[in-house]
Amino acid sequence: MVSIIMPSYNSEPYIAASITSVINQTYQDWELIIVDDASTDNSYNIISEFSKKDNRIKLIKQTQNLGAGAARNTAIKAAKGNYIAFLDSDDIWKPHKLEKQLEYMRSKAKAICFSSYELINEEGKPLNKIVEALPKLSYRKQLKCNYIGNLTGLYNAERLGKIYMPGIKKRQDWVMWLNAIKKGGKAIGIKESLAYYRVRKGSVSSNKFALVTHNFNMYNKELGFGFFKSVKYLVLFFYEYFFVKSKQTKRIKPT
Repeated sequence: MVSIIMPSYNSEPYIAASITSVINQTYQDWELIIVDDASTDNSYNIISEFSKKDNRIKLIKQTQNLGAGAARNTAIKAAKGNYIAFLDSDDIWKPHKLEKQLEYMRSKAKAICFSSYELINEEGKPLNKIVEALPKLSYRKQLKCNYIGNLTGLYNAERLGKIYMPGIKKRQDWVMWLNAIKKGGKAIGIKESLAYYRVRKGSVSSNKFALVTHNFNMYNKELGFGFFKSVKYLVLFFYEYFFVKSKQTKRIKPT
């Protein structure tokens, strides 16, 4: 079984599409654990209606807003699946996402898998861009920049154990995938796009310069690098992000 981890905070306009993309998976042995992070809109009621109709959808409500990382950890703790996957409440999976990843992981005997994904705008319209996955991803490469789109990541919890998000406010998924690769060896990537990532105005991920402090804290506090080593890796990150990883984002023809 695959446990799908979904944090939700004020995601009323998008969450129905996200949940529906899980329900429509060709691989049906899953549980979807949604942690409502003290939403103030109608998100909780929308999720509740889905959970009443499908007992594989489990809803946990937090009374305080603790952030996406803490919400994911709550869901991971409750997860019962052999595999753990992640989907945010504004992103969408393609129908064959889980099936193709599980088949590929088994054929390659690997514990971590991710894929390419496409970009959509807030209204769900395609931006005609794809972020291509690397065929293989080592710890050393991942240390320079986060190459795993969290909405596509899947790991074998039976082999690796449960891997939790760190306590930092941002870049939790980057650290988590680093820890997963450290335990499980190289991750494998599927070139085919298996998901849609929603680019929202004003989101932290849309402003990379705002993440300088968060990146430094990740290297310095979470990975235990000293000041100068952290600065070194911060420089490596910017080079990798702007001159190497940027080549993974490509324009595609409108469908």
